[in-house]
Amino acid sequence: MGEDGTPEELPDGARPRTSTREPEELQRRLEAWLATRLPAGAEPVVPVLASPETNGMSSETLLFDAEWRNGAGPHRRSLVARLAPEPSAVPVFPRYDLDRQFRVMQLVAERTPVPVPTVLWSEPDPEPVGAPFFVMERVAGDVPPDVLPYNFGDSWLFDAAPEDQRRLQETSVGVLADLHAIDRADEVFDFLAEEGSAGQDALRRHVDEQWAYYRWAMGDLRLPLLERAFAWLEEHWPDDPGPTVLSWGDSRIGNVLYRDFTPVAVLDWEMAALGPRELDLTWMVFLHRFFEDLAKRYGLPGMPSFLRRDEVAASYEARTGHSPRHLDWHFVYAALRHGVIMARVQRRSIHFGEATMPEDPDDLVMHRLPLEAMLAGSYWEDVG
Repeated sequence: MGEDGTPEELPDGARPRTSTREPEELQRRLEAWLATRLPAGAEPVVPVLASPETNGMSSETLLFDAEWRNGAGPHRRSLVARLAPEPSAVPVFPRYDLDRQFRVMQLVAERTPVPVPTVLWSEPDPEPVGAPFFVMERVAGDVPPDVLPYNFGDSWLFDAAPEDQRRLQETSVGVLADLHAIDRADEVFDFLAEEGSAGQDALRRHVDEQWAYYRWAMGDLRLPLLERAFAWLEEHWPDDPGPTVLSWGDSRIGNVLYRDFTPVAVLDWEMAALGPRELDLTWMVFLHRFFEDLAKRYGLPGMPSFLRRDEVAASYEARTGHSPRHLDWHFVYAALRHGVIMARVQRRSIHFGEATMPEDPDDLVMHRLPLEAMLAGSYWEDVG
């Protein structure tokens, strides 16, 4: 809402810049690289290459078709490449270990029923296309849009019947339950822990890494609100964080392809980590709450009955037997983590002339008021 209490004007829906690469050059270099991965004489061609129109503000995603020949005749395959961003694109994260994402997706596919795209090749050498990347099969499905958010109206999810929205919610929680059921996750995914951190509590390590990320993302700028949130976390540290599982990391429905309101591909594993189950649960709910708070700000009805905190927690407990704990703490942590990411995205927009630096640095946090309400203990009194 504006200062006079009236709804603010809707944003124009333009996507922030995420790439400075030339598509034609990428096509040529992908063709040359595919020739090294396919049998001799395949003569691969990439006739179509594009970027998704919605979602994704970190790694660069390329959709492309590849054609080649072998002894059985001509082949055509629809593929996706995930590339580390160029430094000139002012990346969201300090490093992009695409091979690590590749390994996570392989292991998740091997050990769970979670639907992840089939990963085909990992190329850690930046030489072929200018950055490390991996290639996976393309899966057809519908994604809840981020720009403009699905709950703003005029989206397939917003227009769906309540029972279909409920099915999507339940099956999405089921993804988390299946993922968290991986036995001995701390051993299977030990490569997710920073070198030298063996034996350290997973939640402690996760928060320490977020603090380091905040310092990198902001450089010489300080955001008092986010630093106050870090201090709040320390003052209210959980007495028992619970078992360590594989955390998807960016566990939001905007990173899932759906068909018939059921997940068919779980995407974007760059934030995968080890930690408590609640990291994923609260991230999924908070990212919806983030969009709900925006909808309220713009005077839109939103989807207030969707992905509600208590319903998601109950659904997860029914599937796993684990009663989610310390939810207030984890929601503050989710809001803090998202605050750092969005402040970094805002600084990138400022760099490219798409936004201007606010007088108050805390205004870089798009959900400043909700985070302040969480720290004051009043946020959930209003939203349930």
